[in-house]
Amino acid sequence: MLENLKVKDVMTKNVITVSPSEDVVFAFEKLMKYKVSSLPVVDGDKLVGIVTATDLGHNLILDKYELGTIVEKVMVTDVVYVKPEDNLLTAVKKMNEYGSEGDIINQLVVIGDYDIEGIISDGDIIKALKEE
Repeated sequence: MLENLKVKDVMTKNVITVSPSEDVVFAFEKLMKYKVSSLPVVDGDKLVGIVTATDLGHNLILDKYELGTIVEKVMVTDVVYVKPEDNLLTAVKKMNEYGSEGDIINQLVVIGDYDIEGIISDGDIIKALKEE
């Protein structure tokens, strides 16, 4: 079943992004406002990183950021991504393979020829499986 469905068929196309110069507090507020779990970090049209609600929220609660800390200082720069034509099995394998300490990556950026075309989450995949 996972082999038959494409990433492009279940991904979220309206991707909320953040710039590297954004304050981490405002980035976290954006995550909460749009109810998303991660924000790709873009500089112009170029994907340069990603920040997650878990990382930002955890570090804000623990007061680990100095006043004025920007996204560029805390983003993950090694972004795992999939292509729109990849099947869901490929996405699941990447979520598992590139996770750390037994955790999976909960979302992957979807990159077409050169641009961000969407984002796919573990929830998107589960929802698609429930509909099959």
